[in-house]
Amino acid sequence: MSNPFPGVDPYIEAQGLWPDFHSTFLNYLREAIGDGLPSDYEARLDERVKLVDIEAGGETRLRPDVAIVRGEPGRSSGVATLLEPETIPTVIFDEDRELYLKILRRPDRQLVTVIELLSPSNKAGLDQYDYLARRNALLRQEVHLVELDLLIGGHRLPMKRPLPRGDFYAIVARAGRRPNCEVYAWGVEDRLPAVPIPLRTPDPDVIIGLCDVYATVYERGRYARSIQREVVLDVPLEAERRAWAEARGRGESGRQGDAPE
Repeated sequence: MSNPFPGVDPYIEAQGLWPDFHSTFLNYLREAIGDGLPSDYEARLDERVKLVDIEAGGETRLRPDVAIVRGEPGRSSGVATLLEPETIPTVIFDEDRELYLKILRRPDRQLVTVIELLSPSNKAGLDQYDYLARRNALLRQEVHLVELDLLIGGHRLPMKRPLPRGDFYAIVARAGRRPNCEVYAWGVEDRLPAVPIPLRTPDPDVIIGLCDVYATVYERGRYARSIQREVVLDVPLEAERRAWAEARGRGESGRQGDAPE
């Protein structure tokens, strides 16, 4: 089954499919960018690894893996007496891996552009502050930054003026034009736009049709098989637009399936 929406399918966000979608999208986006890059550029996937403390759900007992030899008090057995150990559970960390794209220029493989696909964790809680700190560090360098926000929920990226009306955004912050940046906004009723991926001057931008990339990802990821259309669409849309999205997801035709104005 193909994507029933003209652009972003909000059920991917609502039904826990985002981690898989995130990595799949970046893989196919790299392919699309690579096809348009000059020969002295390359697009590479990279990842950040963060250690996250996970709860085991209760106290964990650990057994020592060495034999304990005890001597009688006041007597020497010829073997050193070991102290009675105290059993303390260790902290087990999980690895939270976050993929992003970078464009490098040969021969020195200089970093030119970073492309971020925002995750739910980038838009809420303490992880949002981590992301904004990394973002701020990039914006202070001579590096282009492209941010794709294909999520309806969560906090929007901080800007000096309100963002235009939309459900999804692409923000292109060129190194030579900051603090100004280019903002592309569209709704759940719309097709995804084409966006520029900036390179080093005087090389022209690589123009990427996000709609084509999204369609490929949706088909190859086979997300339609996993999505349950009969449940409420749990994303922060206005009631009328949620009703339209639910009807569209179920493939209903007629006025109920038309996009609300």
